[in-house]
Amino acid sequence: MDILNALVAFTNFVVVPATAYGSQLALGALGVTLIYGVLRFSNFAHGETMSFGAMVVVLVTGLFQSWGLSLGALPTALLALPFGILATALLLLLTDRVVYKFYRKVKAVPVMFVIVSTGVMFVMNGLVRMVVGTDDRRFSDGARFVINAREFKAWSGLNEGLALKTTQVITVVVAMITVAALFWFLNKTRTGKSMRAFSDNEDLALLSGINPERVVMITWLLVAALATIAGTLYGLDKSYKPFIFQQLLLPVFAAAIVGGIGNPLGAVAGGFVIAFSEVTLTYAFKKVVTYLGPDSWAPDGLVQLLSTDYKFAVSFAILIIVLLFKPTGLFKGQSI
Repeated sequence: MDILNALVAFTNFVVVPATAYGSQLALGALGVTLIYGVLRFSNFAHGETMSFGAMVVVLVTGLFQSWGLSLGALPTALLALPFGILATALLLLLTDRVVYKFYRKVKAVPVMFVIVSTGVMFVMNGLVRMVVGTDDRRFSDGARFVINAREFKAWSGLNEGLALKTTQVITVVVAMITVAALFWFLNKTRTGKSMRAFSDNEDLALLSGINPERVVMITWLLVAALATIAGTLYGLDKSYKPFIFQQLLLPVFAAAIVGGIGNPLGAVAGGFVIAFSEVTLTYAFKKVVTYLGPDSWAPDGLVQLLSTDYKFAVSFAILIIVLLFKPTGLFKGQSI
């Protein structure tokens, strides 16, 4: 029984949260990977893009709730998600036309795009702060739990309960559907194949008659959808904090680089590597160790490798290690 209690505790506090968090990072990293693979620059404004999309979803969700619209047990935010994607798509297309298009026209070096995207990041951050301020916002409604810890204890007879939040299940399901749809689009549709050809060899793609501006437009539309979904799912699972998305940029980029930047499959794998590393290294294993060992082995401390304050430092450390020893990432030599 003690082994089962330890397993349930580990699942409840590590496996379930890390799976949900990994799904969110994977979607964010896919956006970074698409921009790098097609437009060939690292977009430092991606975290604020996620923040903007989630902000619109929060505002539309509040409007729907005031009208009495809901999805029952499911969060109303799912109903508002298309509006967030639309608003983010319009913002990104406008930003591309006003800012990035000029630098593509003059064939600016990639580092110039990075610098410009940093400026765009600050503008987006200021825009979000002007609209919603800096306060935390909780916008999740509907049923809170799919599995309740107390009910699980009564059913299993164990001392440890397993709690599965509705937002965690929705995060994993929506992420799976989104990733499957993206991979189908990139591999099976004519437009997706054009994007892959443009990513592999821009000059050859142009000679083949592929319209580069259309490829750029489709890329920004896909990035808008991925960023909004990732930001919304993160906000539903935790809460919407405008400033947290700047910090989230580090694990998102770490996930893309660990998996192999420019490779969608690597972005997904990297998201889960970063998520499980962060959650595992900052989890206090005292309860698990107590269950597995005899009573005399019960530790006095938390048995925690790192404080949760160093959660993002884990991403940074993994990023440095990968860049030093395997800079091409887990899935090297491929693009979208």
